Amino acid sequence: MKLAQIAMMSGVLLLGACSSGERDIRLHRLQANSGKPEEFAIVPNKPLQTPPNFAALPAPVPGGANQADQTPKADAVAALGGNPARLMADGSPVSEGALISTASRFGRDPQIRAQLAAEDLDFRKRKSLFSWKIVPTDEYYDAYRSQWLDTYAVLEAFRRAGARTPSAPPADYAD
Repeated sequence: MKLAQIAMMSGVLLLGACSSGERDIRLHRLQANSGKPEEFAIVPNKPLQTPPNFAALPAPVPGGANQADQTPKADAVAALGGNPARLMADGSPVSEGALISTASRFGRDPQIRAQLAAEDLDFRKRKSLFSWKIVPTDEYYDAYRSQWLDTYAVLEAFRRAGARTPSAPPADYAD
């Protein structure tokens, strides 16, 4: 009887030591525990330049872009011989303005990203309730598996409907 009580108490202590105060709801377990700064997270600014006319500088806008900030899309367009001035403020081409206005013709919610982030956080909290393991693994794909699209079922449905479909490797093809 005494040995069973000791075993039960040590089990409770072991489980209590494994838990942290706040639940980790990140489903991806991809992290570098080197304790060093991440060298790819450092983005250098463009070099500072003295403007030809200080009166022509734009007024500062809170949260707006800085002239020394990197503009990778505009830089890529310029490097490929395009005109970076033909990009909108969000980096999308001006020529896609009609597409964007058509897609949002019934209105759009400017807070959709925040709403989706909150809903995804709730989903990840629910999925991480009973997902603890002795050896941490990447649980992302298991959590979202019920939302996956069965590509071969969709391909067969399109083929049965008579739609022209591209060729695809067999379903049991292992890469």
